[in-house]
Amino acid sequence: MEAVQNEKGDATRGQISIHTENIFPIIKKFLYSDHEIFLRELVSNAVDATQKLRQLASFGEFGGELGELKVTVALNEEAKTITISDNGIGMTAEEIKKYINQIAFSGASDFLEKYKDKTDDKGQIIGHFGLGFYSAFMVAEKVEIVTRSYRDEAEAARWVCDGSTEFELTPADRTERGTDVILHIAPDSEEFLDKSRLRGILDKYARFLPVPIEFDGQTINNTTPIWTKAPSDLTDEDYKTFYRELYPMSEEPLFWIHLNVDYPFNLTGILYFPRIKNELRFQREKIQLYSRQVFITDEVKDVVPDFLMMLHGVIDSPDIPLNVSRSFLQADANVKKINGYITRKVADKLNDLFNADRKAFEEKFDDIGLFIKYGILSDDKFYEKAKNFVLLKNTEGAYSTLDEYREKVQANQTDKNETLVLLYTTDRKQQDAYIASAVRRGYDVLLMDNVIDPHFINALEYKLEKVHFVRVDADTLDKLIDKGLNNESVLSEADRTKLKEVFEQVLDNKTLTVSVEAQPTDELPVTITLPEFLRRMKDMSALSGEQSFYGNMPVGYNVVVNANHPLIGRILTETDADAQKSLVMQVYDLALLAQNMLTGADLTAFVRRTVERLS
Repeated sequence: MEAVQNEKGDATRGQISIHTENIFPIIKKFLYSDHEIFLRELVSNAVDATQKLRQLASFGEFGGELGELKVTVALNEEAKTITISDNGIGMTAEEIKKYINQIAFSGASDFLEKYKDKTDDKGQIIGHFGLGFYSAFMVAEKVEIVTRSYRDEAEAARWVCDGSTEFELTPADRTERGTDVILHIAPDSEEFLDKSRLRGILDKYARFLPVPIEFDGQTINNTTPIWTKAPSDLTDEDYKTFYRELYPMSEEPLFWIHLNVDYPFNLTGILYFPRIKNELRFQREKIQLYSRQVFITDEVKDVVPDFLMMLHGVIDSPDIPLNVSRSFLQADANVKKINGYITRKVADKLNDLFNADRKAFEEKFDDIGLFIKYGILSDDKFYEKAKNFVLLKNTEGAYSTLDEYREKVQANQTDKNETLVLLYTTDRKQQDAYIASAVRRGYDVLLMDNVIDPHFINALEYKLEKVHFVRVDADTLDKLIDKGLNNESVLSEADRTKLKEVFEQVLDNKTLTVSVEAQPTDELPVTITLPEFLRRMKDMSALSGEQSFYGNMPVGYNVVVNANHPLIGRILTETDADAQKSLVMQVYDLALLAQNMLTGADLTAFVRRTVERLS
């Protein structure tokens, strides 16, 4: 810093020194995209100053009265100023020269280095780079500091700068220790000269700071949020009350996980499992990231595993600096460790809940199944634990683990190739006829109507040996679970060929593939199916929201004619062409109706034709 003293000897003028070796943190400062950050930075600095004084008192290096330690934010709309005041450690003129004029020389870092052998409670000091103060110039055309150190015989000092490299440092009239930072708001930032605007910023960033923050005559923060306390000191009601404080319009959470680790990184927090609908939505604003109780962001991707992005709650880690950026999160080793820790903690909690009360776990599973299934898809380590508590639910509402279900259906649903075939439905009502047919054969049908189930099914087939999932309406039952047994047909091969030609001629649809097969007489006369492979590809395309090769393909359904059904025999023997066509359309429309595919004019025609036959 270059400085000159005036003739009276009571003022210093000079230029702020910018160290070239510290230029990168300065550049990062300009990456703040939202100017409201200035208030977070200045209030955080004021909290630091207060916390430093409290620590000095605990070291025995300050013997005075601490008094009521707090930070005050004051708005003067007429003077167009915002003042952030604290009664903390204060500064001498020399310290202003060191910590303010030499940009990026952090007072917090210097303080921690000096007292590193006396305390391990680094979590109380927020600042990292000393750049936060200069965020004031994003909104102010002039900034004043009026400060007095806690030290005996210290003289008060006043520093003024208009945002250039020039400053003025003079003695000041201040009798109490502490610091006032006075911002003279620039014309293009007068939006911040609004009480409700400032209150909103404070509610966002200072809501849980560890020192009382006073604004407009009220203390606006909770200095001891429950994530800073030991779980043994908290009740269920404490957790629920805090959840209501965070999300006042939400339903009560299912359960929660209290995070607390100090090695190899520092992390505290509480994650809540909310009640969710059957939809894959990432409400990324629902988990809040803090550093030493200072709000950083609600964009927690990379910190929290993808499959847990729908959780609610708070994560606080001093290992994540305030000037966090997306690229920092992606590259930081501590963030990757935190991500892995959260995954393990969630898996352990779910496993504990399952083992402690199976019935209660099953009652919650419709809400938490989406988390668990997505976790299995995205994280192999999570799967290794989750495979013991992920549940499959059948159409009767019974739940089974993977091992339990295999044992339950293995004897009856293993095909001729020794592959276990698991039947499922995505719509219990729409596919009821097919479910009923399967149940008559003694088969069990799983309910897989979760939005993520198409991908989940693929994952299980990959992870489980000789297991294949097939939707219950993907083919005839004899083909779904092919045990190598053939039903006898009452029709000759010539009759089956003739019958196939009749259906192809009447339906006259090249996207339909007609086949005539021998099936039990209690099955439908005609069944419409879509091969499992094509159906699953289309389902996954719809989930991703993107059109794929399969998503753009025309739907090619199979029309399976039951050669052994009495109605089919009538069609074959009908000599009147119009009557034969009417019968073909009737049984075909019945098949469409069973799949909920009969609509519009075709449905109207079917109703009229049915009425005529009953008349």
